[in-house]
Amino acid sequence: MEKFDVIVLGGGAAGLMCACIAGRRGRRVALLEHNARVGLKIAISGGGRCNFTNLQAAPENFLSAHPRFCASALARYTPNDFIGLVEKHRIPYHEKKWGQLFCDFSSRQIIEMLLAECAIAEVDVRCGCRVKSVEKGERFSLGTNCGEMECDALVIATGGLSFAKLGASDFGYRIAEQFGLKICATWPGLVPLTLGGDEDLAELSGVSLPVVARTNGASFEEAMLITHRGLSGPAILQISSYWREAEKITLDLLPDHPKDDWLLAQRSSKWTAQTLLERMWPARFAAAWCARHAPPKALAQLSHNELSELAHRVHHWIISPNDTEGYPKAEVTVGGVDTSELSSRTMEARRVPGLYFIGEVVDVTGWLGGYNFQWAWASGHAAGEVA
Repeated sequence: MEKFDVIVLGGGAAGLMCACIAGRRGRRVALLEHNARVGLKIAISGGGRCNFTNLQAAPENFLSAHPRFCASALARYTPNDFIGLVEKHRIPYHEKKWGQLFCDFSSRQIIEMLLAECAIAEVDVRCGCRVKSVEKGERFSLGTNCGEMECDALVIATGGLSFAKLGASDFGYRIAEQFGLKICATWPGLVPLTLGGDEDLAELSGVSLPVVARTNGASFEEAMLITHRGLSGPAILQISSYWREAEKITLDLLPDHPKDDWLLAQRSSKWTAQTLLERMWPARFAAAWCARHAPPKALAQLSHNELSELAHRVHHWIISPNDTEGYPKAEVTVGGVDTSELSSRTMEARRVPGLYFIGEVVDVTGWLGGYNFQWAWASGHAAGEVA
């Protein structure tokens, strides 16, 4: 029976951070990863360059049943703290837009940095190690394919259900339920949406345009991409985390022209709506959209009410997605271990001393653009400081 002070289950962003922080405190730490390598999700993130944080990260950028839960951890480990670690390891990086920071070269540099920190902290990193059972007496007892292990503190950093091809599973949720913790309903987040029936736009696949997407009180202004199955692009991925089945999404197709004046000013024009909108949208999109939603007459032949109605449709195009592309295409899992069960300062389960939950397995989901990594670093750091 191997004995450790801390065992961290999951070698992703949160688990690696937690392990090296706990190890720095002189704890004997084991990090168990069931894949052959750690950091598989880090490796593919940001197109292979890892959007490792966002300078603007704040509680307002996260979705949770208890929105202020993440505030404590985020305040105590900030984007600047992680940037300091990146600079310590001399990893070149750059800012793209809206505070998004990426490696100049490869996301592998972030993985190597975290492994180097684990090595300095003498963390025992074991890959290909699968946990078969977890029990708790005076200590936690784990049955694994690497043998029996014991620890005082057990940290669950096993992630959510997104990217099953990288080994994602419901293991963390099952451990939480085993110890009587509540789970908030989960669904795919930051995921493309699918359309069907009369709303199918497959013939426009590849067309992109700026929009404002709205649902359930959330609003995102970014690019929308039409795919052969539905809608994607940053605006759609963002709003997907807030969308639920059978609900509608409203799209403003001309966010740079927020009022109706732009169309009313053309009321004497011989142009049709399509002719006008082709100057503002990709021509293929303008033709298809106007065939469905705009009268074919010249604008000069339209009444004031008809012009107002057309402008309203442009700024309030309502779509009804029939589904998402699911966990295989989702970047994150929304929902997870109910934060009311955890200490916001330490991530420890209130009713199970020594049991911690960090990262994506917790009901804290960030926006697109480095926010979820910052939650991983912050929650991992919070647990690592005390476990």
